[in-house]
Amino acid sequence: MDTVFLIARILLAVIFLLSAVGHVVNANAMAQYADYKGAPGGKAGVIASGIAMGVGGLMILLGVYGEIGALLIAATLIPVTFFMHAFWKETDPQARQTEQISFNKNLGLIGGALALFLLFASQGAAAGLTITEPLITIA
Repeated sequence: MDTVFLIARILLAVIFLLSAVGHVVNANAMAQYADYKGAPGGKAGVIASGIAMGVGGLMILLGVYGEIGALLIAATLIPVTFFMHAFWKETDPQARQTEQISFNKNLGLIGGALALFLLFASQGAAAGLTITEPLITIA
């Protein structure tokens, strides 16, 4: 069980760690795209979401208050999903389909982050291979 939990954490964390690097390295270009999509925050929002993804990803990966990291990821993805992948606003069928796929993918990632939150919060160190006990516990 410890190994499966660790693999799940690594796979989920890698997505967000790579995304965090992209947000910081390509902040100007991503800010222009975010502005085009109508997302608030501009460059600061891009960098802030990148930092949140990076910190959350590291917390999940290392098992350092992993439940907080998982909630941070979910909380970051919720507005990103609705602002950046608003498929219902697209008139072009191909663009609509692409955005709906991305929207659905993000829903799955939010679900995965919430499932990890539950595992960290309910199992604590018993879930295996964590550095800290959770701050939030669920009996």
